[in-house]
Amino acid sequence: MCVFSLNTMAQNLDLFEKKVYVSPAGDSLPYRILYPENYNPKKKYPLLIVLHGAGERGNNNTAQLVHGGSLFVNEANRSAFPAIVVFPQCPADSYWSNVTFRYDDKGKRTFVYDIYNPPTKAMSALMSFIQADLLKRKIESKRVYVMGLSMGGMGTYELVYRMPKTFAAAVPICGGGDIRSAANLTKPVWRIYHGEVDDVVPPQLSVDMYDAIVLAGGKATIKIYPGVNHGSWNSVFAEPDLLQWIFKQKK
Repeated sequence: MCVFSLNTMAQNLDLFEKKVYVSPAGDSLPYRILYPENYNPKKKYPLLIVLHGAGERGNNNTAQLVHGGSLFVNEANRSAFPAIVVFPQCPADSYWSNVTFRYDDKGKRTFVYDIYNPPTKAMSALMSFIQADLLKRKIESKRVYVMGLSMGGMGTYELVYRMPKTFAAAVPICGGGDIRSAANLTKPVWRIYHGEVDDVVPPQLSVDMYDAIVLAGGKATIKIYPGVNHGSWNSVFAEPDLLQWIFKQKK
């Protein structure tokens, strides 16, 4: 029974077509793209970009679907929320956001973000992909969304910072960012999530970004899951109104 379930899931994930975007700089960005059921190329659809975590980096164009891919191939969700969903894959030698890690003498890690540095190779390729490819397709320009987990949550903050007029809603999960970016984060509506006992990415990073966005005049909510560690994306993907909330947002 378990084998059947895994095979069924793999077959469903095959609904995401495999593609590769090559930026003008020559950098390749693998991505998987899911079109709505009964896709009509003459019709405009919402666009959702999903950014994976550090553990799914690479170039196999498969690993990025491990967390969240099944949410979008679910038959009920595809029927209720017809949209174009894209999962790009960050190269193994890059990162979605401009963050460095520092360790104290006890081995405790801290995250240092710097929005004033140029974007990483992965972020640069992603932005080029969005601007030169995705936004030129038949999409509803007022219904473009981004969500991401862990490293992808960090990338969500930075992508909105660097493309502040693009997104109607943003959903960072167990991420963090540079609070100095908050002035550029006020256009989309935010839902921020984190696990209370996350020992990989401290929940205070999400709290700090929530506070900064609200202080800058943005609209945001935050939910901290009691007793949940780093895998808070499982709780987020189980939120009954997650997709309904995302797809009703408009610029």
